Amino acid sequence: MSFSDYLADRWPTIARQMAEHAEVVLIAVGIAAVIGIGLGIAVEGRPRLSRLALGVTGTMLTVPSLALFGLLIPLFGLGLAPTITALVLYAVFPILRNTITGLESVPGAVEEAARGMGLGRASRMLRVRLPLAWPVVLTGVRVATIMTVAIAAIAAAVAGPGLGELIFGGLSRIGGANALNDTLAGTLGVALLALALDLLFAVVSRLTTPRGMR
Repeated sequence: MSFSDYLADRWPTIARQMAEHAEVVLIAVGIAAVIGIGLGIAVEGRPRLSRLALGVTGTMLTVPSLALFGLLIPLFGLGLAPTITALVLYAVFPILRNTITGLESVPGAVEEAARGMGLGRASRMLRVRLPLAWPVVLTGVRVATIMTVAIAAIAAAVAGPGLGELIFGGLSRIGGANALNDTLAGTLGVALLALALDLLFAVVSRLTTPRGMR
């Protein structure tokens, strides 16, 4: 079967798996954003705590994804739970790093002016510092999203949802009927999904960033 015929025949299944892949990635990145931004706000301005937080979360990136998924099986079993847990662990670091960097880049004079207006620490963070740091923070979220789109394909090894089912299924049957088509469709699907999500965050960045800061 040619690849075009394969796509015409299997498109509903491929579309469903792409939707599942996007869903699990967005859930994981959403959780990681809450953790990363919250932790970044908590440790910013505290160099030792910042280094510790970045060191711990950065270490997760050195763990091979297949090994991490395997280590999570005794804790969470198979399926969605180990998939989301692993993706969150990988996604936190770029979001945390960019949150700290973005907050540190806010000019001191701006914060002094906000303090002079009577704004407390929490108000300065929410109304001044975080909005000014937002473009840098959102860049970290975009990087985390693209990274986790690729890693989520490995989740098929622990029965996770998404396009990894096609890739792993095709590779396990290499030489068999439609094995190459399965692998190619899964790989192209991951690439297209990464591009689509990156474009989505580019639009979000444009809509949520004031014109003078673009």
